[in-house]
Amino acid sequence: MVPLDNHANGKPAHMHKSEIGGILVMLAAMAVFMVNDSFLKLAAQDLPPFAAIFLRGIFASIGCAALVVVRGDWKAMSGSIHRRTLIRAAGETGNTVTFIIALANMPIANAGALLLTAPLMMVLGAALVFRERIGPLHLVLVCLGFGGALLVAQPGTSGFNAASLFALGAAVFAATRDLVGRTVPTAIPTTVVVFATMLIVTLIAGLLSVTVEIWVPPTSRHLIFLALSGATLVLGQVGLFLAYRIGRTATVAPFFYSYLLWGVVSGLVVWHELPNPLALGGIALIVASGVAIVVLDQRRGRDDVVVADAM
Repeated sequence: MVPLDNHANGKPAHMHKSEIGGILVMLAAMAVFMVNDSFLKLAAQDLPPFAAIFLRGIFASIGCAALVVVRGDWKAMSGSIHRRTLIRAAGETGNTVTFIIALANMPIANAGALLLTAPLMMVLGAALVFRERIGPLHLVLVCLGFGGALLVAQPGTSGFNAASLFALGAAVFAATRDLVGRTVPTAIPTTVVVFATMLIVTLIAGLLSVTVEIWVPPTSRHLIFLALSGATLVLGQVGLFLAYRIGRTATVAPFFYSYLLWGVVSGLVVWHELPNPLALGGIALIVASGVAIVVLDQRRGRDDVVVADAM
């Protein structure tokens, strides 16, 4: 028989349609997140960061609420206060808040590089918590992907400080969010989970804006950017949640790095910038690592089937 991992639904260890679907959803989610971040960055050039997140959260919450109503998922709104839904929302809130603090106190390249340790933490967490089988070669490939992320971000060598710890904290919160998200009961609709997350993030951002920032009235341009950012944030959250619900963590998580590829596209289209040769090499390493992981999983699946047939 084909060995099973310890995923909640007992999926076979080899690659099949759900695994490919998880990868495709993750790629799309990262593209949408880049669109979201691009609009947020454009708005935050003139607005305080927590205020920008608060306003974006209002738009995102409205959009998500509309999606809940249209899909008829409001009947399952009690799932928004399920313990694991709230823990996932707390993880996303912690990720957003700590990353914003890091960005305010260190270069975005350094903060981004540290945040991109989240997929590696995801794979390790899945092995420890869910007992998913990941071999040494798999771990090496994930580490190579992380190395490529460092080449793209090109962090400085000034050492770790409090801001660096906030960025690492953001990665821990992101990994926790996605690991817990996998355990949310399937009876709770994805839209309900995301809606609960949006409300909590918006509430915390609003409280932080009132207490630590000076309010700057947004212009119509700011509101348009933040509305678009909010809409794409909802789509990205839904995609991220579905990606880990559909596929095995060890297979899906490395494609989180595709965010960097979409970043190249955004930089070229919006800011007319291209990465330097070192960053391009890092992107190539990330892509090669992700493809190698897929090939490794497919080969392992064929080997398992051969063994099963021989038994």
